[in-house]
Amino acid sequence: MSGTVKKQESIVYRNFINGEWKESASSKIIENTNPANTDDVLGLVKQATREEAREAIETASRAFRDWRQTPAPARGRIIARFGRLLEDNKEELAKLLTREQGKTLAESRGEIQRAANIAEFNAGEARRMNGETIHSELPSNLAYTIKQPLGVVACVTPWNFPVAIPVWKITPALVAGNTVVFKPATLTPAISVRLVELFNEAGVPPGALNLVIGSGAEAGDEIINHKAVRAVSFTGSNDVGIRLYEQVAKRGAKMLGEMGGKNPIVVMEDADLDLAVEAAANGAFGSTGQRCSATSRAIVVNEVADEFVSRLVKRAESMRLGDGSDPQTQMGPSVDESQYKTVLRYIEAGREDGATLLCGGAHTEDENLSRGFFIKPTVFDHVKPDMTIAREEIFGPVLSVLRVKDFDEALQVANDSEYGLSSAIITKDANRIFRFVDEIETGVTHINSPTTGGEAHIPFGGTKATGIGDRELGSAALDFYTELKIVYVDYTGGKREGNLY
Repeated sequence: MSGTVKKQESIVYRNFINGEWKESASSKIIENTNPANTDDVLGLVKQATREEAREAIETASRAFRDWRQTPAPARGRIIARFGRLLEDNKEELAKLLTREQGKTLAESRGEIQRAANIAEFNAGEARRMNGETIHSELPSNLAYTIKQPLGVVACVTPWNFPVAIPVWKITPALVAGNTVVFKPATLTPAISVRLVELFNEAGVPPGALNLVIGSGAEAGDEIINHKAVRAVSFTGSNDVGIRLYEQVAKRGAKMLGEMGGKNPIVVMEDADLDLAVEAAANGAFGSTGQRCSATSRAIVVNEVADEFVSRLVKRAESMRLGDGSDPQTQMGPSVDESQYKTVLRYIEAGREDGATLLCGGAHTEDENLSRGFFIKPTVFDHVKPDMTIAREEIFGPVLSVLRVKDFDEALQVANDSEYGLSSAIITKDANRIFRFVDEIETGVTHINSPTTGGEAHIPFGGTKATGIGDRELGSAALDFYTELKIVYVDYTGGKREGNLY
């Protein structure tokens, strides 16, 4: 049974509750359109009601006991099958992802492969959910720890990586023995439905994974505030994340939040400028800048700034915009009209604040792209640290160049941000590299490579306003999705005397 149904030639996406695909009773319907060509309608989203979200939570709660009692290696085998299904269906999934979200086919294939790698890693974690034995200070006493699941976990995910991010939340949650309510962004329902279809095909039992496609105001609010939801894993904007954190904290549940970034790449005077330009361009314009780890600020030492900027502008102007399904396309559109208009407002703010616009700055004039949300790769020079475009996350193909006199000023400017997700430095100087590693205020940093990128088995997450709670990915992921239980076993066979603390 499929997660979509045709009605009057339109596909309607359905929720998945207790192992069954159920069409929402909601009258709130939005179109799912291709951002590269809005005439291409993929289907219709009926936004789930509060009651439907509650049904999903209660179903997950009932399924928890049996799922947690399934041996962890058996849970891992299901996740391993899911990972293989991702690889087996990579091309179909990549084409759907490109059509729905707008990224290039190469980027979509990369995201599917990364998700498969994450599933493979977390399947293995099912055999490594180890605690530790600890020597007691008391005789004939054994102390040890075990990891246990939390219960119902909500996975609330964004539209920019609608395969990889759900997979890196759902797979460790399931491996740990939790049941899951998955609420994806309503902008990417088709790929979300396909993911759940593959989880179902892999053998996840009814109730252990439930899909609710709905708005944050109704379905999301029910999920976040329901007492049976013991943890919330969220990726999205700071405004929403902080509000959710307040709600979750009030009822004593756990929350993991991965939110905004304003990621700097520092270019020193000894940098390989070809490498620096390519790293900056890839970080700023890859995925249309719609990544939390996208390069948003290039902090460049004055000595090489003119040459760096000249090369960067040529690189930006050479990029081919278009439908991501065209293999020649290097950059796709913004995901929807709202995001498109947001990026244009930030570009206008940059102009008004006095930054020097060197290229881009508007939608493309290409008539062949007139039905999509395309914005040219944009570079601003002589940006000051207090300007709006230097401080706020844009989530679009806009790079701000800030000029500095030396390494110390570069580090100070790089750290002058409320965010702390990712960073990079381009230099050959080992002393500066290790000072940068020590002093940069980000959760992830790259040396001589873009601010973007990460691996399935390596933790990911940010500091300051970017991150709440534990890290995602790698072995660190299980820290969030489990509780640590401490066990004392007294095998004296009798009563102990004296102070036992």
